[in-house]
Amino acid sequence: MNSNAPTLLLNASVLVFLFRALAGARSASRREDVARQLLKLLNDFLPFQQGVIVLGRSETELELEFLAQGGKKEVWEHITSNGPFSDEDEAAVPIYVNGGLCGVIAIVGSSEDALATLSAVSSLASVAIESVREVEELRQELERKLLQRNSGGILGQSPAVLKLLDRIERLAPRDTTVLIMGESGTGKELVARLLHAASPRSAAPFAAINCAAIAGDLLESELFGHEKGAFTGAVSAKRGKIEAADGGTLFLDEIGELAVPLQAKLLRVLQEREFERVGSTRPVKVDIRVVAATNRDLAEEARVGKFRQDLYHRLNVVSLRTPPLRERSSDIALLAQHFLSVFAAQSNRKNLSLPMDTLRCLEAYDWPGNVRELENAIEHAVVLAEGPLILPSDLPEHLWPSAGAATVGVFQDSVADAKRDSILRAYEQAKGDYKGAAKILGLHPNYLLRLVRNLGLREAIKK
Repeated sequence: MNSNAPTLLLNASVLVFLFRALAGARSASRREDVARQLLKLLNDFLPFQQGVIVLGRSETELELEFLAQGGKKEVWEHITSNGPFSDEDEAAVPIYVNGGLCGVIAIVGSSEDALATLSAVSSLASVAIESVREVEELRQELERKLLQRNSGGILGQSPAVLKLLDRIERLAPRDTTVLIMGESGTGKELVARLLHAASPRSAAPFAAINCAAIAGDLLESELFGHEKGAFTGAVSAKRGKIEAADGGTLFLDEIGELAVPLQAKLLRVLQEREFERVGSTRPVKVDIRVVAATNRDLAEEARVGKFRQDLYHRLNVVSLRTPPLRERSSDIALLAQHFLSVFAAQSNRKNLSLPMDTLRCLEAYDWPGNVRELENAIEHAVVLAEGPLILPSDLPEHLWPSAGAATVGVFQDSVADAKRDSILRAYEQAKGDYKGAAKILGLHPNYLLRLVRNLGLREAIKK
């Protein structure tokens, strides 16, 4: 056996370990630290003067970081067009995962046979990075499934969500009336459905009605039902939502929009568990649990006379608050990954992913529309994304200020400067033609225009 074999095996094992650490690093400082360790180890058995190791999920990201760390433009162009590069004292090799470019290793000032060694290192890196990505994808999928199974579709691990789930778990077995309060888009109906699903009434109907979505006269009929001939168009008798929920749960969404006359009729339902259909005097008995939801301050509206105080107190036996997304920012990445999986499947688009700069952009925004707005933003991005990577510029335009801040935070100032310099040089070479500049940069013209907007280069280009 070769006397160097144990050392070679040990070095190979350490290389695989370090490439896994580099692929899994969350912060820029951690990536820089691991890259330094990799270069030091590589230098031990393949001496060189300077070295660069970069990883990324898109060629644009890789190119900018490679150039920012001192890599040469001609080396990059050779790698992306022809594969490994080598001359008298410089060598560079691409790293591929599943047929896609995901990294580059380049060294300067080494021996002529460096290319063979770098190619072997690249193969080890590919195996390490692929394993990290597979584990991460499996972990995320398992996490989503476990959370959905255990929380009735309420995704999140933040303290605010865990507190809400704990309250739901304690309230669900009781037959108490519950008032759910929270901003629009925070999942109030999900909470109501989970209360029902975890209750002894789960096998009975769950009847929901949005009090803001139906006009007053029609709402009375939808809620209480009507007899034949009760009004023009009532050609037959009809059961309302209250009667349809018999034995189960009645969910009254946007209860604050309920007209005052209907508030009085609903109060009787809560007190007596009986009502009359429109056009009838015969009382109908029901066995229901009532769960109501509102995005209004009902206590204040009851105080000033806009909502019946007696009804408010009947509804507010126990209250739950759904937290806005800005109070659970640690859940944004999990929610975004979930929505990406859903919309990617619907669009038949495979291998879509959210890089760290996009996730940080999402986390930097305050989400006034809450989870519903985040869901719409991810759907928007899936539709517009031109490659496998969801870039900050694929998000709705009102998020772009956050995208710019996040990009600088991830790639640091040097990378942002490299982007600006590359774009300005390309515009200069193309004599101001954005399509020509995009061709020089190897970018889609629409993506280049988004970069120009995100980096605030419009005025510089005009000059």
